[in-house]
Amino acid sequence: MEISGTSAVVTGAAGGIGAALAQRLLEGGAAVTITDLDASRLEASAQRLRDLGHERVTAVAGDASSEDDIAASIAAAEEAHGPVDIYAANAGVGDGSGLSATEAQWDLALDVNVRAHVRAARQLVPGWVERGQGCFVSTASAAGLLTQLGSATYSVSKHGAVAFAEWLAITYGDQGVHVSCLCPMGVDTDMLRTGMSPDAGDGGALAAAAVTGAGDVLDPLVVADAVVAALADETFFVLPHAEVAEYQRRKVDDHDRWIRGMQRYNRTLEGR
Repeated sequence: MEISGTSAVVTGAAGGIGAALAQRLLEGGAAVTITDLDASRLEASAQRLRDLGHERVTAVAGDASSEDDIAASIAAAEEAHGPVDIYAANAGVGDGSGLSATEAQWDLALDVNVRAHVRAARQLVPGWVERGQGCFVSTASAAGLLTQLGSATYSVSKHGAVAFAEWLAITYGDQGVHVSCLCPMGVDTDMLRTGMSPDAGDGGALAAAAVTGAGDVLDPLVVADAVVAALADETFFVLPHAEVAEYQRRKVDDHDRWIRGMQRYNRTLEGR
């Protein structure tokens, strides 16, 4: 896919992967509309991008899981930069909730990590099919292919994000809609630093240790580079940590053995 000249929307772009992806898309010649729930941080992110020399950036504060706010961000992008060609559903939430997770915690995880993708696709895909082109980028996680020790809400919702991205690609891929699904392990973001901290739920410390102990913690720009490369090659899975592919292969080859290995890793992290 050629990025230059496209109009893109990136959610969760006040920092982390979202801000990095917006920067790389702008560098590639796209016009980018960034959104985030935190209006002040979002505007700071937009200003940083402008300070880097990127004027074709528009900031629209809103909730990435809200039908109305999704529609507002798409409308703003269309008004400023033309029809949306790329939608990066990047906003996400994570904590250390296990069986003690409340209904509200489950609703939040499923709303932001899964239903936000469904709601955005519902608004964009029919137009893309009519035009014969469009690109949906789903930020899932290696947790969506493997699991997330310490966090049931994160693991289950990210599995859902991967499943929806697969379904979208299968259903609309031969009608001009490309889908890429980003599944990194540790990335240096606020979510890793605070969202899965010890005070973020009963498994917060375990979740953070599992992520940081499994491989390198990457700079968000490195992850954004992998996404841009995947768009150029029109590949589905984006795996900035190459070892995730091997872990997934082992899981598929012998699920019981993989579960036993994860149980051992879990015991090690818990000091048992």
